[in-house]
Amino acid sequence: MAATGQVKNPTATMGFAGRRVSDTRSTNLIRIMLLLVIAGGWEALSRSGLLFRDVVPSIFSIWASMWKLLGTPAFYVNLQVTAWEIFASLAIGAGLGVAVGIVLGANRFLGAAFEPYVYYLAPTPRIIFFPVMIMWFGVGVASKIALGALSCFFTVALSTAGGMREVDKVLIRVGRSFRATPWQMATKIYLPAMRAPVLNGIRLGFGTATVTALLAETKLSNQGLGFMIMQIYSRFDMPSLYGLLIIVFILAGIGNLILGKVTGTSA
Repeated sequence: MAATGQVKNPTATMGFAGRRVSDTRSTNLIRIMLLLVIAGGWEALSRSGLLFRDVVPSIFSIWASMWKLLGTPAFYVNLQVTAWEIFASLAIGAGLGVAVGIVLGANRFLGAAFEPYVYYLAPTPRIIFFPVMIMWFGVGVASKIALGALSCFFTVALSTAGGMREVDKVLIRVGRSFRATPWQMATKIYLPAMRAPVLNGIRLGFGTATVTALLAETKLSNQGLGFMIMQIYSRFDMPSLYGLLIIVFILAGIGNLILGKVTGTSA
């Protein structure tokens, strides 16, 4: 009987793995087909004459503009600025968010007193704080980092606080019975036990930090991809504008994919 069971388990495992591979292929096929449909619809609209060709340029002109942008040194200079703003925003905002989330989730009194403010401020559009950040940090990179960190903070703090409440009470009692310090409780008990919500919060924080940094660059900046987008728009070079937007979308997707692989939360 034991031998029979040992034979069946690998077969079941192989069957499950085969279904997963098949599902992955089907999902990727659907995604590719969707992109082809969107591209075909865009090209048909461009050639239909219903809208100005300058407003809806051909896919081929957008593609050519993309490659032209990728060959210009200015693109990589601005990309480096934006990447640094996003990385610094995520590091600062996520670090503070995790710390505050642990405190609010671990202490009922502090959570009841201060967490409602975090909930009320979380949906507020971050861009309205940009004038304040400019007054505090100037018009350079620092104000974009501060605004991005603020945007990232709320997402990570709320996710961490929620995860704290799901930590097994037995683990907490064990840590306290060994007289663990607050730092040891946070690093040895809390963070390992709520790994998933914290990492998901960081991934969401990456998205909000990216959007906020780019939006701030379009408002007031002399460098960065957001600044580059507004410069191209001022020339009404629509193929280059759409091309740069597609590049930004792809780079953001790659960044999210890499973050998912690093944190182990990729779909």
